Amino acid sequence: MERATAERAALVALLRQADLSWSDAAHVVQEDGSALRVLGRTVGLADTLFPDTRSVDELVDAAAADLAAWQAEGITVRAFFDDDYPAQLRDVREMPPLLFARGDLRPDFRAIAVVGSRDASDRGLEIAGSVATSLALRGVTVVSGLAKGIDTAAHEAALAAGGRTVAVIGTGIRRHYPAANRALQEHIAEVGLVISQFWPDAAPTKQSFPMRNAVMSGYAATVVVEAGERSGARIQARLALQHGRPVVLTGQVMRHDWAQAFAGRPGVHVARGTLELVEAVEAILDQMPVTAELEGFPELASR
Repeated sequence: MERATAERAALVALLRQADLSWSDAAHVVQEDGSALRVLGRTVGLADTLFPDTRSVDELVDAAAADLAAWQAEGITVRAFFDDDYPAQLRDVREMPPLLFARGDLRPDFRAIAVVGSRDASDRGLEIAGSVATSLALRGVTVVSGLAKGIDTAAHEAALAAGGRTVAVIGTGIRRHYPAANRALQEHIAEVGLVISQFWPDAAPTKQSFPMRNAVMSGYAATVVVEAGERSGARIQARLALQHGRPVVLTGQVMRHDWAQAFAGRPGVHVARGTLELVEAVEAILDQMPVTAELEGFPELASR
């Protein structure tokens, strides 16, 4: 087994240890430089009623078999230390240790997320479509969460304009949620990219969608078209600021207290009309690199 495959398989095996959170596992491996070494120190040491008594080699072999099966199914799996893991996610606290992908996994350094309410107004859908179309025509990747409403409008407009769109989903990559977007998800996987941070068969949960928003906020700048007080888009705006990513709030959003509280913060652009929205997006794009070098982990990436 190649060293890179063994390291990736070791990370999969490590994440299956019930007593270790995914975030903790990523940080430990990042500090150590080897998932194999960390797994070797972890296996059999868990203070549980039924500890895993299999050897490191057995765990790695089983995980490698799963990786091969996923790959045969068209699912790409990348660990955070792989060269083609999205580099912009490595500097966020919520960095997923693994990403499951279908489609064209490539650097998206010029990307903007267009997000908002599931129960969107006609005006909100119009704005989302217009923004996504404009971005796609400029060669900017349109990112969204594949939910109904604003997300769907953004994905569909980007596709109609011949642009690239990335769907960051809150379920396992084998699932389709909502069911009405099954065909859209499959189409994006064919011509764009669908990514998930969850095991392939994971069902949607109350926690998975805010986690999805955290990944989107790290992956791209964010335009919030519409979002109520409890919207996932509001969570994404807050996380984007924590991640040092720009946020654009439209006039549709500014009627809410949370948006008004965000408006004065550094990195937040308020756009009360179409012209201001275009200007805000253009200002963000001017600050984005056309290309960027990946920040690798030398000990792992060189294998």
